[in-house]
Amino acid sequence: MMAELSWQEFERVEMRVGTILAVSDFEKAKRPAYQLTIDFGEELGVRRSSAQLTGQYKKEELIGCQVIAVVNFPVKQIANFFSTCLVLGAVSEDGAVTLLKPERPVLNGLRIL
Repeated sequence: MMAELSWQEFERVEMRVGTILAVSDFEKAKRPAYQLTIDFGEELGVRRSSAQLTGQYKKEELIGCQVIAVVNFPVKQIANFFSTCLVLGAVSEDGAVTLLKPERPVLNGLRIL
């Protein structure tokens, strides 16, 4: 059974919208992944994340795509890369990740509630 969160705990999670600016192969990752550079607007600036999206998305189709990410986790080092946000996606039984995105374009940095 999944543990329940209080509303106060949920409010601490900063999920924001950002636009992917750049995508590169993450050659040192244990499993195939991309390194993403994401613009979260003026307040938060540009952040980086690694994401195991290579089976579902081509690099070219990710550039300019808006995504939803958690931006208030501590920095996480993965091999020689420092991830400063966690891009959110739905994970199927076979491990394929489908990105969570806004239905229509919105301003970078908007908070998800």
